[in-house]
Order: sequence, then structure tokens, then C-alpha cells
Amino acid sequence: MNLESLNARLEQTEASLAHLERNYDELNSVIIAQSRTITRLQKQLEILGETLRGQDVDRTQPHNQKPPHYAP
Repeated sequence: MNLESLNARLEQTEASLAHLERNYDELNSVIIAQSRTITRLQKQLEILGETLRGQDVDRTQPHNQKPPHYAP
């Protein structure tokens, strides 16, 4: 291989590396944003679950009495 060929390969390798580094940074940003979104959604789901559990407890309290025609 001559020097020109090696220089061309080195330039191509450097260009490829720069492209990969840019892609890596972009993907890293996306992953960070998704992680924040997932954390926020998990908190919201937890709050909704607690709300629903609270509503289930309210429905099973004694205010749901048996109808007057019910005889044991």
C-alpha cells in the first residue's frame, strides 16, 4: 500500500468514527428523554393505582348495605 491509499483509508475511518460518535450522542439523548418519560409515567400510574384502590375501598364500605327485602 502506498501513502496515498493509507491516508485515504485513515480519512474514511475518521469520517466513519465522527459519524458514529454523532449517532451515539443522538441515541444517548433519546434514551435519556425516554428514561425521564418512563419515570414520569410510572409515577402517574402509581398515583392512579392508589386512587383506584381508594375507590374500591369506598365501594366496599358499609354504605353498600343490603336491600331491605334481603333476608338471611
